[in-house]
Amino acid sequence: MLAIFGGTFDPVHLGHLRMAIEAAEALSARELRFLPCRQPVHRAPTRASAKDRLAMLQLAIQGEPCFRVDRREIERATPSYMIETLTSLRLENPDESITLILGMDAFATLPTWQAWQKIPEWAHLLVLRRAHSPVHITEPLQALLYQRQVDRPAALAATTAGKICYLQTTPLDISSSAVRALLTEGRSARFLLPDSVLDYIQAQQLY
Repeated sequence: MLAIFGGTFDPVHLGHLRMAIEAAEALSARELRFLPCRQPVHRAPTRASAKDRLAMLQLAIQGEPCFRVDRREIERATPSYMIETLTSLRLENPDESITLILGMDAFATLPTWQAWQKIPEWAHLLVLRRAHSPVHITEPLQALLYQRQVDRPAALAATTAGKICYLQTTPLDISSSAVRALLTEGRSARFLLPDSVLDYIQAQQLY
């Protein structure tokens, strides 16, 4: 099982890392790849450069053997469309189960993505849920869930793509925007992100 966890990671924080390790364990993934995007399509431009966000991710995942950073979207000159990324990953891994990890908020916006109906053809979806965080699910997503939802993450390994599963994760209420706000105000962000990442932010005077 190859798991993919995309985002801006501006900056990467402990909430990202905790969700990733819980997802990797639930999937029994041989590898989980963080996929930083260069030019986000559905949100404002990042504050930190692609180079700095990549460097922070590399620092954050040191010591976790199944974690990797995938550079393909960072190195792409055009905006980051997930369908293109999954297509290239499938060509490289034709016979392996691939799972795209999404937060609940990102999953709710799936119908706004480029060629969104084709995404399950290239990968499973593992949707991370937090307790007491209801999100409105539109009719197109309800229909998709009806067709493709399974109860257990382990069931995704039986096929290469096409299924959707929810996973309840530890509720760490941390966001990149809140971290950036603290740093902009000159306040401490310690214990919200790895010390190595915080040291890098301070050395490069980010945010």
